[in-house]
Amino acid sequence: MLAVFKREFLSYFKSPVGYIGFALFAFLSGFMFTSAFKVASINMTSIIIRLCSFFLILIPIVTMGLLSEDKKRGTDVIYYTAPIPLYKVVLGKYLAAVSLFGVFYSTIIVQIIVTKMYGGVIGLSVLSATIIFFCMVFLYVAIGIFASSISDSQIISAIVSFVFILIIQLLPTIGSFLSSGIISLMGIFGKPTNNTITSVRNGIINAFNWLDPMNRINTTNLHILNVVSIIYCLSFAFFFLFLTYRMLEKKRWSQA
Repeated sequence: MLAVFKREFLSYFKSPVGYIGFALFAFLSGFMFTSAFKVASINMTSIIIRLCSFFLILIPIVTMGLLSEDKKRGTDVIYYTAPIPLYKVVLGKYLAAVSLFGVFYSTIIVQIIVTKMYGGVIGLSVLSATIIFFCMVFLYVAIGIFASSISDSQIISAIVSFVFILIIQLLPTIGSFLSSGIISLMGIFGKPTNNTITSVRNGIINAFNWLDPMNRINTTNLHILNVVSIIYCLSFAFFFLFLTYRMLEKKRWSQA
């Protein structure tokens, strides 16, 4: 697994992918930081949380070639014939992508140091925001590597991971629209009471909010982290990693 990790991690810096991802992340975080610095109102917690929304772009860029590029070149046969369990291949590539985001986060560390040097307050909420940041990284990278396992095209892999992440980020909005649609249908086939409408609307919205990882972690109160919600995110990451492993296992047996 270590060999796979080293090969994949170093490959990011032998191609434009790692540099493009780092430059984009540095630009976004730097723009937010300098904008806040100009008005003497730096909130590193807010900056870190807001950066999570840009994973919609960053994750597909970083993960689109994790497995699809090997499929395209035909080098994936090495994983199927080498004396190494496929789950170690998946974990090695997964941890390489996660570690790259650790490199990206170095820009945030620099900003935290600058904030502290100029008398800014860095509280425990920054640590909580960092934990949330990497929980989202664990989840979204797992989705990205799964998307990369279903096609030999990096473009298709990027699109699939983009759509998955977009759906996750829009879960509250989807719940709101769906509840409105169902209530409209109820009005066509009958005359529901106000209590019924309220119950249906709240039930659907609450269900989608329950599925939303950012909402479950509760970013409004970063002094209190819900451990169960963190486990929820990591469980979903494990689920997508397992699906990736099964995709590779299926390909191995199809070639046997």
